Amino acid sequence: MMENVIRRYACAAGRVQGVGFRMFVRQQAVMNDITGWVMNMSDGTVTMELQGEEPAVEAAFAAMRAGNYFIRVERLDIEEREPIDGERDFSIRY
Repeated sequence: MMENVIRRYACAAGRVQGVGFRMFVRQQAVMNDITGWVMNMSDGTVTMELQGEEPAVEAAFAAMRAGNYFIRVERLDIEEREPIDGERDFSIRY
């Protein structure tokens, strides 16, 4: 098991659906060795759980806040969760 593994639930609001945001989050996760999932919600928000070393998870959230030409995160609510043992990948849920 890695050192200092954290898990965070987050809900992103803003221009986050139909703009490649889930793929963007997954890309951040893969680059930062993060496991978990991301999913579009019916209210237009995107929810996710990210698990990994704390600096990696913080870096992924920082990239989300920065966004890009298409993505604009206006609100990112983050809550602590208990890490899940044995989780291996990062998936886009539907």
